[in-house]
Amino acid sequence: MKLAIDVPEAKKIRVIVNSDAKNEADDQYAIVHSLLTPQFVIKGLIGAHFGEARSNTSMLDSVKEIKLLLDIMGLSGEYSVFRGAEHAMQDERTPAISEGAELIVREAMSEDQRPLFVIFLGAITDLASAYLMNPAIADRLTAIWIGGGSWPDGETEFNLSNDIHAANVVFSSPIPLWQVPRNVYSKMRVSLAELKRRVEPSGDIGRYLYRQLVETNELWASNPHWPKGEMWTLGDSPAVGLLLYDQPYDFDWKPAPRVSTDMTYIHHQTERRIRVYRDIDVRFILEDMYAKLELFSAES
Repeated sequence: MKLAIDVPEAKKIRVIVNSDAKNEADDQYAIVHSLLTPQFVIKGLIGAHFGEARSNTSMLDSVKEIKLLLDIMGLSGEYSVFRGAEHAMQDERTPAISEGAELIVREAMSEDQRPLFVIFLGAITDLASAYLMNPAIADRLTAIWIGGGSWPDGETEFNLSNDIHAANVVFSSPIPLWQVPRNVYSKMRVSLAELKRRVEPSGDIGRYLYRQLVETNELWASNPHWPKGEMWTLGDSPAVGLLLYDQPYDFDWKPAPRVSTDMTYIHHQTERRIRVYRDIDVRFILEDMYAKLELFSAES
C-alpha cells in the first residue's frame, strides 16, 4: 500500500534496503519509513548478518524480522525479501555470494533508467560481494551506508566491525558512496515519551515499533553504558531521509581511506573520493516518518 501522496513519476527512484533488522530496534523504523515513502520504488529487501556475538543465525533472524514487519503492515507478498551473506567476507578478493548480492547485481544491470540507490543499515558485505561478482555495477547505483567511525581518525563502530574487508573493498572501488558515520547517525536521538506519543498510536505497526524498542531496552538494561534508559538513537533513519533530501551543504568529499583492524582510518590516497556527511536534519527525518505512520494508520 502506498500513501496517497502525489509524487511525480519522473522523481521516483529505485531502492533496495539492506538491513541487519534483528540486531536491535532502530532498523525496523527505517524499514517501515522506506516502505511508506511513495517516491521509493522498492525493488527488494535484504536481510543482513550482524556477526555471531548475539546469534549464530543473524542473517536469517534479519530476514524473519523483515517478513514480520511486512506481515504486520499487511504487505506480505507485495515485496520480495532476500537472504544476504551469512557472515563477513573471508578476505578482500572473495565475494560472499548470496541472494542479496545477486539482487544488487541484477537490479544494477537492468534496463530500468530510474536511479538506483541501495541503503545499508548494517555491514556492507552484500555490496562488496556484488561488486566483486560484477564490477560493472559500480557506475549503475549509489550506496548509502550507515557505518564507520567519525572522521578523520575512525573508531570502533558496530556496522563496520561486522565486515572490515567489505568496507575496504567498497572504499577502494569506484562505487558512488554516501557515508553516514557514527558521530552523525548518533544525532538521531528520540525519547521514549516521544515515540509513545508519535509512533505507538499508529495502528498495529506503530504499536509493534514502540513495543519492540521498549523490549530491547529492557533486554539490555544491565549494560552500564547503553542504552541510556529513556531515549534511543534511530541511527538507521538518515539513510531514508537523505534519499528524500540529500542535504547538499552538509557533507564533504573525502578521500576514501583504508580501514585498519582496529577500525581506525588509514589515509593513503587522494583520487577516490566519497561523500561523508557531517550533519543530518533530524527534525525533517523524524517528522516525515511520524506523518507517514499516521497517514498509513488512517488509510489502513
